[in-house]
Amino acid sequence: MLFHPLPGIISTASATDIPLWALAPFALMLTAIAVLPLVHGKFWEANHNKLFVALALGLPAALYLIFTGNTAPLIHTVLFDYVPFMVMLGALFVITGGIAVTGDIEARPWVNMIFLGTGAVLASVMGTTGASMLLIRPLLQTNKSRTLKVHTVLFFIAIAANTGGMLTPLGDPPLFILYLRGVPFGWFFQLWPLWLCANFLLLAIYFAVDTYFYRKEPESAIKQDIEAITPIRISGWLNLVWAAGVVLAIAFLNAQTFPVLGANAAFGFIREAVIIGFAWLSLVLTNKEVREANRFSWHPVEEVAYLFFGIFVTMVPCLLYLEANAASLGVATATEFYYATGLLSGFLDNTPTAVTFYTLALAQGFAGNDLVAGVPPLILEAIAAGAVLFGGLTYIGNGPNFMVKAVAEEQGIEMPDFFAYMYKFSLIILLPLFILLQLLLIRG
Repeated sequence: MLFHPLPGIISTASATDIPLWALAPFALMLTAIAVLPLVHGKFWEANHNKLFVALALGLPAALYLIFTGNTAPLIHTVLFDYVPFMVMLGALFVITGGIAVTGDIEARPWVNMIFLGTGAVLASVMGTTGASMLLIRPLLQTNKSRTLKVHTVLFFIAIAANTGGMLTPLGDPPLFILYLRGVPFGWFFQLWPLWLCANFLLLAIYFAVDTYFYRKEPESAIKQDIEAITPIRISGWLNLVWAAGVVLAIAFLNAQTFPVLGANAAFGFIREAVIIGFAWLSLVLTNKEVREANRFSWHPVEEVAYLFFGIFVTMVPCLLYLEANAASLGVATATEFYYATGLLSGFLDNTPTAVTFYTLALAQGFAGNDLVAGVPPLILEAIAAGAVLFGGLTYIGNGPNFMVKAVAEEQGIEMPDFFAYMYKFSLIILLPLFILLQLLLIRG
């Protein structure tokens, strides 16, 4: 998914034979994520139960794919999509967990807005995962005395874990996979109007919302917040070197830079080995006290690993069905690609969805001298923007979303469930904004 420049992720001769009922495991996986926390919260709290659900739904999907001759896309999804996905997320989780920002500053709206704005910038430099895991803990520490802070985490997910990562291929997985398929590295800077508008508007909305909630805070909470102010101190600086190493490995250890990586599938995992090496250095060389100050635990990354294993396996029939029937959807214009890519990205994970619609656009045989990787720039822009922006529409749209949620819950913040996240936040804040951005900046 993130690192291997294979020509197609779901191409298979029997894709047209995928029946609708084969999509049931994925639908049940989404239902489990949405419903089980509500009806059986104690069961769902344990990560091993999440793994049980992922295996119980993933196994039938895997067996169906094997017995219908679709083994190749299943293997590709697990080995070349899921494994690199978790290697990158896990490594950045470990490395940023070794950077402790201690101290406490006053949690005023403008201070929180600076945190979120910093996340918007860092997301395009070190990826949405790196930015999210680096900043979420000091943000929560700053707001520990605030009683009303769930909205801050929600906007953080939208900005640092999604919309901020739009300017470079390093920012968000769907952009990186497009880069591996021939889109020039510098081309993504053309998305700066969308990046600027999306993040500026989200920060402005957040500032207004947080100002409202700040005024509703009890006087005792405000007093405690002021009294708890201590100087900011950063420990674990060496982990910034390991984080830079991961970023450089993602940027340059690919078949475009080193053709040998594309010559044999085994070579493709050199990048993952290097990334794991940086994570190992972080674990070995970081003082134990630094991770303790961060309240570091493996629970958030385990939750993501188990849930996304189930998601990745069960979504293969969905992607096969989508590829086989996408042409009949009548997706042709930039606006149609924006909404089709975006809406499905919120529920199918944004990277394979982006590749699917890029493949669909490529298959239409566009002609012209201005094509980018075989696709008109406006359509490519729509696919990239739709995948990145709409990744924040649900918890499963992008990997860092769940990780931020898990870290917040570990620190005692009661986050909204799957459905509540949508009807209390993404559908009333994010979706109208994405529609506005399309009307202003996505043409065709």
